[in-house]
Amino acid sequence: MDSSLYVLVEDLHGGVDAAQILSHGVSSITVGAAYHRARDVTPHGRTRVTLRHDGIHFPPGDLFDGLRLVPPVQRNAEREPLRALREQTRELDVPLHGWGVFLHNTTLGLAFPDVTQENCFGDRAAPADLCPSNPDVRAYAVALGRAIARQGMDSVVTESLHFGTFGHGYHHERSFVDLGPAAEFALGLCFCPHCQARIPSAEKARDAASRLAASVLDGGPPTETLPAVLEDYARARTPIVTSLAAEAAEAVADEGSRLTFLDLTGAVKGYADGRPTGAPAADSAWQIGVDPQAVSEVVPSYAILCYAHDEARIAEDVAAYRTALGAQTTLRAVLRPGLPDTESAEHLAAKVKMARTSGADTVDYYQYGLVPLPTLARIPH
Repeated sequence: MDSSLYVLVEDLHGGVDAAQILSHGVSSITVGAAYHRARDVTPHGRTRVTLRHDGIHFPPGDLFDGLRLVPPVQRNAEREPLRALREQTRELDVPLHGWGVFLHNTTLGLAFPDVTQENCFGDRAAPADLCPSNPDVRAYAVALGRAIARQGMDSVVTESLHFGTFGHGYHHERSFVDLGPAAEFALGLCFCPHCQARIPSAEKARDAASRLAASVLDGGPPTETLPAVLEDYARARTPIVTSLAAEAAEAVADEGSRLTFLDLTGAVKGYADGRPTGAPAADSAWQIGVDPQAVSEVVPSYAILCYAHDEARIAEDVAAYRTALGAQTTLRAVLRPGLPDTESAEHLAAKVKMARTSGADTVDYYQYGLVPLPTLARIPH
C-alpha cells in the first residue's frame, strides 16, 4: 500500500535525500514541484524560518510558449532539484509524486488582475485566486499539469484546481468586521465576465451577494443563513471545475502519468484548529466548486485533507468521500501527524486505522519540513 510524505524543495537543502525522507515510515514521496508564497517555521530545516515563493522548481521548457500566463521560475530551478530526487527514488524503486499548487498564485494575479476572481462589488481583491472559468487560467493549468508530469512523476497532485475562498485570497489580510459565515461566503464568490457567461443565474446571485455583504458592512448583524440563490449559484460552478480537472487529467495521462485531484475542503473546515464541525467535508465541497462524484468520473485518484483531531470525524469524512467517489477511484487521505490535529503516536495510529477501515486506499502525511523530527517519528507506528 503506497503511503507518501509531502515535502517541499526548500526542505531538501542541506543534504536531505530520498532515503532520509523514506526513513520516516512511508513508501513514496510527494514533492512540491510548483508552490506558492509562504513564510514557514521549519524546525529541522537549513533555515529555521523559510520564505517560499510562487513558481515552479524546474525549467518551464516550451509548454507555455504562446500562453498569456507563464509560471514564475523558482531560484535555482536550473539545477533541477526534481531530477535529482527522481533519480534517487528510481534507484530505490519507489514512486515520486509531483505536487503542484495550480490556481493560487499571487505573482500571476498581481501581474494579470483580470484573470483573478471578481467579487460581487466588482473588486479584484483576491490576487492569489486565479479564476477557473478564465480561458487563460485554464490553458495555464493544463500546461502546468503536463509540465509537472513531464518531470518523470508517477502522478501529479493538483492542489487548488478549483475556486478560492474569501479567507485565503492574499498573504496578509485584515477585517475588523464580524462578517459571519454567509457574508464571508458571498464575498468569496466570483462574478467575473467568464463566470457570468457560464452561469445563467449570475446576475441575480451577484445582486443577492452584494446586498447580503453590504448589510453587514453597513453595520447590520452577521448571519449564517445563505440565500438559496447563492447556494444555487455556487453549485452551478461545479461543471467548470469538473471540466478543468478532466482536461488536466487528460494532459497528464498523455505524458504517461496520472492525476490526483486534491480537494481542499477539509482544510477549509479544519485547518486552523483541527476541529471541523457540521456535515462531512464531502457535503461542503460545492462551496469551492467541487462535485466529488463528478470529478471522480474524470480523474483516477482523489486526495482529501483529513485535518481533524477526532478519529470519529476522520471516519465520517473518509466514508462520505468513499461513497461519493465510488469504488473505482483511488482515495488518498492526508493527515497531519502533529499540531493541531494529533497528540501522540498512538493517536496518529488510531486515526490511520480509522481512515483505512472507512475506505481510504492510502494514508499520506503533511508535511516533512513543517513538523519537528520527533513528530515525524510517529509515522512508523
